[in-house]
Amino acid sequence: MSKSTEALEVAVAEVIANMNSDGSRGSARQRANIDRAFIRILKIAAPRIRHFIRQYGLAAHYEDAEQVCAIAVHRAIEAYDPTKAKFTTFLNWQIRGELQSLRFRLMTDQRPSARKVEAVTIALTTGSITDDGEETSLEALIEDEAALERTESSASEHLANQACIALVDAYIEAERKTGVEQLRKRARTRRPARDIRESRPDLPASFRAHMAGPDPVELEKLHERLERDRAIIERSMFSGDTKLALSIDTSLTRERIRQIVRRAGKHMAQLVQTDPRFAMLAEQAGVAIEPATATRPATPAAPVGMLPSMNQPHNQTITVSVPAEPAADRRAVRGPSVTPVRHQSGGLSA
Repeated sequence: MSKSTEALEVAVAEVIANMNSDGSRGSARQRANIDRAFIRILKIAAPRIRHFIRQYGLAAHYEDAEQVCAIAVHRAIEAYDPTKAKFTTFLNWQIRGELQSLRFRLMTDQRPSARKVEAVTIALTTGSITDDGEETSLEALIEDEAALERTESSASEHLANQACIALVDAYIEAERKTGVEQLRKRARTRRPARDIRESRPDLPASFRAHMAGPDPVELEKLHERLERDRAIIERSMFSGDTKLALSIDTSLTRERIRQIVRRAGKHMAQLVQTDPRFAMLAEQAGVAIEPATATRPATPAAPVGMLPSMNQPHNQTITVSVPAEPAADRRAVRGPSVTPVRHQSGGLSA
């Protein structure tokens, strides 16, 4: 490591030591130490700065080049990390970048590719004259004033399309659940097909087709019909296709298409009012959201005991008493009865 590199490391360490870690303004002594260390860095890096100024062909603009090099030193100190590289590495790249930027602002692009196409590099802040004779900058000329409005409009349109797709998906899913449930109910009363009986002669006579689930053929037809309805709804409600065009493409009558679209519209309006996912749509449309119906808790059943409840009316008229004992049983318990004898005498006895 050369002496200049060591001196730069010491000076930069002094600058960093006098800087507050929280970025606050230091004391007067700290600022004075930083200024002295910064001047020492500029003196040590002066040969390097002169070399780069000549290399980039900015000798005619020497004062401007010195100023941007001082800015490069400031940025190199801010970005310096001793664990990654020496300070000279940070300093060289910052000086190169600042001088390159200055050359692009002051001179034409000197690269071979730019000279080949006669390209000129200019700053956006360069002043120009409009057709009305007013002086303005290139930055103001290329600024698109309607960009924000178009961006918001595109974002709003995208969100609206996503909401419509979600609404149609919810409607189709509800229709699919209803259709599958109807197929299951129909399968409970349907007798097994002849081919099932022939392939499974061991099936009992009470066997029903619902034990095997809905008919796969009917399920496939249901899915095809729902996909057809989805296409009709999307094209009619959101794409603006006419019923005549839909009738030609789907081989359905215009009346049938009207019924499909009307039914979907009613169902989706109910979804907007009841489904919390579409609360924003209901708010935009000014539709009151129906509160969810609270289910009353079931009344717990009274515990059933083995003895009848005496509080019930039909039990209050019944009197329960101890059955009477037979006479023979009472005599056996009490023993033989003794009849008292009454003595009567007519006089004195000896």
